[in-house]
Amino acid sequence: MNNDVDTIALQASRRGRWLPVSEETLAAFRTTLAERAKKRAPGVRLSPPVQDLASLVDSDPVLRMYFTLAIEQALQAGYQLGYTNVDELMVLIDELMTYAPPFDKTELVGCPLNALLDWPMCMPAGFALFRSPELNAKFKAVLRYWCDFLSGPDSRNFLTTDPPTGWFCPEAISYTRMSEFVYDDTKRYWGFASWNDFFTRKFKSGARPVDAPTDNTVVVSACEATPYNIQTNAQLTDRFWMKAQPYSLRDIFTTAHQTLAEKFAGGDVYQAFLSAYNYHRWAAPVSGTVATTYLVDGTYYSDLEAEGLDPGGPNDSQGYISQVATRAVIVIDCDDQRVGSVACVFVGMAEISSCVLGVREGQHVNKGDEIGYFQYGGSTHCLIFEPGVIQSFVPKPPFDFHTPPIKLNRQIATAGR
Repeated sequence: MNNDVDTIALQASRRGRWLPVSEETLAAFRTTLAERAKKRAPGVRLSPPVQDLASLVDSDPVLRMYFTLAIEQALQAGYQLGYTNVDELMVLIDELMTYAPPFDKTELVGCPLNALLDWPMCMPAGFALFRSPELNAKFKAVLRYWCDFLSGPDSRNFLTTDPPTGWFCPEAISYTRMSEFVYDDTKRYWGFASWNDFFTRKFKSGARPVDAPTDNTVVVSACEATPYNIQTNAQLTDRFWMKAQPYSLRDIFTTAHQTLAEKFAGGDVYQAFLSAYNYHRWAAPVSGTVATTYLVDGTYYSDLEAEGLDPGGPNDSQGYISQVATRAVIVIDCDDQRVGSVACVFVGMAEISSCVLGVREGQHVNKGDEIGYFQYGGSTHCLIFEPGVIQSFVPKPPFDFHTPPIKLNRQIATAGR
């Protein structure tokens, strides 16, 4: 690769640290996976959802065309994929259905499916391919199947104290600040029932105190997350597929909830993304009553053409995917009428396994209360405010991969009309 591409890869893949900076490391991961797949016993069947995915692509001439072209375009561009056609890719996807990531602070392959699809998804044919609703429905089933594995006891092979890959080895517990979390090191696997149980581990009481708990004009961070963007005067409809990636509220909330979207037209949006190593539960940014909750099906590996090369997942397409990706929406009517309603939109990036709602409509929550969580996968989120509510934001753009994360329950804005 040339220096320009290396620079793009460096910047993009560092966001959230879900994939290594080095393309050579990713190529080695794919090659090793391919070598392991070659050792499969003859006649071994694909897992049911992977077979369904393969059958869809094989039976749909348009999807087969786009998939074949995307792979060929990536190979012609010089990328080492570990596969040369769709059939070989499906076998590698199947190998990942029993994969749980080992600890590695510099070369973590936290999103292995994304690692496989990294270059086809941002080739010219890939942009159209990964927007297909039929294809995304099959990927959803694949990810649910993988999530079931990650939620089971067989996913704990790296929940050990064995260096260098065990998540409880000295380097790992220092890097992940495990002392801040709830665990029991007297038990096997430190008391975690599965990989997802570890991934969604909880903070110890008092580890993340709530800023100004009784003052709702102080809005706090809903996630342990790094600021990505702030946009004022968000429009009801906008050209979210352009490079600027403006937020199109009707598309974020969906047309079925247009009345809700209209409520926030002209308001402000704060977006931040989560790291592979950090906390993945959501907290209420204000105190109030939960007015609305719903889940939205969407894309998993769709990138934005206007961003060009976006290795390491849809990192540079985070504004765009807020309108098209799988997501959960929670709207809180704040106890302080000067703050109004706050919409929390939790977005699955790449192989997010699921967005789990933890509250119901009509329930009252206090600022800092848990309202849901991401199961395994990359993730970003938006907080959306009504017009004229935000007086100032604490984090100040521009943001880049050097921007530090804001801790859960720390102030991100001052609000009040």
